Amino acid sequence: MTAIRTTRRSPVASAVALVSVLLLFGALTFVAGFAVGGASEVGGGVPSPSGATPTPVETAGPTPILETVSCAEPTEAFAVLCETYAQIKGDYVDEVSDEDLVDGAVRGMIEFGLQDPYSGYLPPDQYGSALDDLSGEFSGIGAEVGIENTVDPEDLASCTVVSETCAMVVVSPLAGSPAEGAGLRAGDRILEIDGTSTLGESVSSLVFEVRGEAGTDVTLTVERGSSELDITITRAVIDLREVDSELLDGGIGYIRLTTFTDRATGVFREELGALLERGASSIVLDLRGNPGGFITTARGIASQFVPAGELLFTVESDGNVQRWESESGGLAQSDAIPVVVLVDRGSASASEIVAGALQDTGRATILGERTFGKNTVQIWNDLPNGGGLRITTDRWFTPDHNSAAPDGITPDVVVSSPADPTGDADPQLDRALEILAG
Repeated sequence: MTAIRTTRRSPVASAVALVSVLLLFGALTFVAGFAVGGASEVGGGVPSPSGATPTPVETAGPTPILETVSCAEPTEAFAVLCETYAQIKGDYVDEVSDEDLVDGAVRGMIEFGLQDPYSGYLPPDQYGSALDDLSGEFSGIGAEVGIENTVDPEDLASCTVVSETCAMVVVSPLAGSPAEGAGLRAGDRILEIDGTSTLGESVSSLVFEVRGEAGTDVTLTVERGSSELDITITRAVIDLREVDSELLDGGIGYIRLTTFTDRATGVFREELGALLERGASSIVLDLRGNPGGFITTARGIASQFVPAGELLFTVESDGNVQRWESESGGLAQSDAIPVVVLVDRGSASASEIVAGALQDTGRATILGERTFGKNTVQIWNDLPNGGGLRITTDRWFTPDHNSAAPDGITPDVVVSSPADPTGDADPQLDRALEILAG
């Protein structure tokens, strides 16, 4: 998940950032804290996948430092950039536009200057299309993707583009999506898109190779374990459904949260309240395959279970620490209501915030597999050319000062995911029900 920002964040804006920097095949994802991928939120004006639109931040003109930098009197560092531009315009054999040169320079600053796989740039055509897709419905395959270092998972900074060691990986297909129906799984590494290798490309640009009109096909060549598979997926209009719930035998309430949109807290609270009214005395919170969302939503969800105290804290780029406390009035804050949280490799960003908060406070048993492992916060900024710049601004930590990156949240009870995620067998849910049944 992400947000748009045109000025340095204000205290109010800091409540709208996103925590997931992952990209959705069909739209950009918004997460609590960043915007996975990502724990606090920064104000913006991008509609979330739910269709609600945060209040936009007023622009206050150019970033102050840029007002002092020009090629007429460049700084020592910028002199190289200015001279390179001048030589290309004066001596390069073919005509090249200023727009193309600026686009290349911006990409280079992000991909090679920052060495951060979660920061990125979208040119005007892609950025505008991405914002259009965030109106509540979008056309695509419905899967969250990210990038991982297959040789040294802790060295994610070197993975700015897909390479022999840096893979484009599926974090999670959305529930009920074409990606899930076609058999795409969390952990699949995408090698080719319609026969074209992903090597050398950024994840941001590859996402737009996968997107397309509903009813058209795209074939992904993926590596799964030691096998390579071609998976053809028919794109469709994706309509996000955040919450599903069911009252199971023994008074166990089951509630699944699929994404942390800005409206998910309210929907979740309604479903949780309905379960409790019907007699639920314990809760299974299913965050499997949930790639994240708004940080304020993560706080709202965790506050339904944690009665008081710190849920997480964020460290901003200027070193400022912001603490996120539990909100009063949660429906299941009593220890008399046992809670088990289900997680897997596809649980990322805001999901990890909730799992980490409930684990550190002792409010729930975390069950399943190690989570994705992302603890940075990003925001989207509008650019003068109509493009968008996504920048990492914060890192978030659990109440006990633990980081979800790079290893993820380790479950209290480790249970492997079912071999066939589309089958009826669910050993993780079965184990959760055993725990709650006593």
